[in-house]
Amino acid sequence: MMTDPTVSTDPAAVAAELAQVRARLDAIVSNTPGLVYQFELHPDQRVSFPYLSEGCQALLGLTPAALHAAPECFLALILEPDRLSYLDAMQTSASTLSSWNWEGRIWIEAWKDIKWINLRATPHALPGGAVRWEGIMTNITESRREQQEVRQSRARLAELTAHIEKVKEQERTRIAREIHDDLGGNLTAIKMALAMLSARLPEGDTTLHDKAAYVDALVDRTIDAVHRISLDLRPPLLDLGLVVALEWLCKEFEQQAGVHCAFSANAREFALDNDQTTALFRIVQEALTNIAKHAGATRVTVKLARTRHHVSLKISDNGGGIWQGDRAKPESFGIRGMTERARALGGTLTLSHAVGGGTVVAVKIKCDGQHPGAIPAPAGATIVDQSVSTAK
Repeated sequence: MMTDPTVSTDPAAVAAELAQVRARLDAIVSNTPGLVYQFELHPDQRVSFPYLSEGCQALLGLTPAALHAAPECFLALILEPDRLSYLDAMQTSASTLSSWNWEGRIWIEAWKDIKWINLRATPHALPGGAVRWEGIMTNITESRREQQEVRQSRARLAELTAHIEKVKEQERTRIAREIHDDLGGNLTAIKMALAMLSARLPEGDTTLHDKAAYVDALVDRTIDAVHRISLDLRPPLLDLGLVVALEWLCKEFEQQAGVHCAFSANAREFALDNDQTTALFRIVQEALTNIAKHAGATRVTVKLARTRHHVSLKISDNGGGIWQGDRAKPESFGIRGMTERARALGGTLTLSHAVGGGTVVAVKIKCDGQHPGAIPAPAGATIVDQSVSTAK
């Protein structure tokens, strides 16, 4: 049997080499942020820490010797609400020998402080049924606080966005009513007065009659413009409910865009409050605008449905579809606006590819139980078709 000449057989040399390896390992461990450790779970559910690095004191507020002597103290450090998840993660890792990755909070009595820690360890089965993990614990308190601040900032931003949208809709409603009532009323009075003046013009003065006819036509065009502007600001049909408003919107879209548009609902009325009705209406309005501008579709379907716990809305088209890059464009304000409106309602909005091509915009709003004002569709009818197709 040949021996490797590079491997020393001298016990003193072997001991010196092992000491060097251990020194290098200790140097690496001592410079590793956090706590490097070994943890064992015995068949009788007893636990132990065969190895703990010097980071134990800084992370847990306990010396390695103290934790060696009383390993059960570690579980006591974990806050009560987080202990179950810790134990579940440990048992799952032990039974499947999969990596143990857990995050939770601990209470450091010496510093009267709560820390978030992350535990990552790899298990190995030992003879006799025990499981040993080698891993590292790190302090993730700062990153958790940053995450919490980001979530709070996003929540505040969402609240501000929802408030701005609500104020904007209220202002739109006010302006639309003032335009309709004041300008519309004044223009109607002008038209009536003009008709009276025209009736008193000399019969043979064609120039005056032509001028009067021109002014009358101008007033008619202005009345149409006032009507169109007030409808764009807030359709009065919204006051009659979402189903009526969406039926009108789909009909208007079909007439203006020349794209077949079918609307259906599984109830005649949805007892939604004014903010919910307006938000869902604006989502459909924005989706139809995007379809007219970008999709190149020939057919659009809008479906409104009420289930036991949700109100769902789907806008589908057979156009060219939407790509992931389009959603991420900085100028994609329409998609962001729809998403924020759905989020403000406590719901979700998803975009996906339709079967056979095109895009599906799906909105789901959670509702608990049967809404008191919803009138169900007739028995046996899953969808009450209210198609508003007029395209030839």
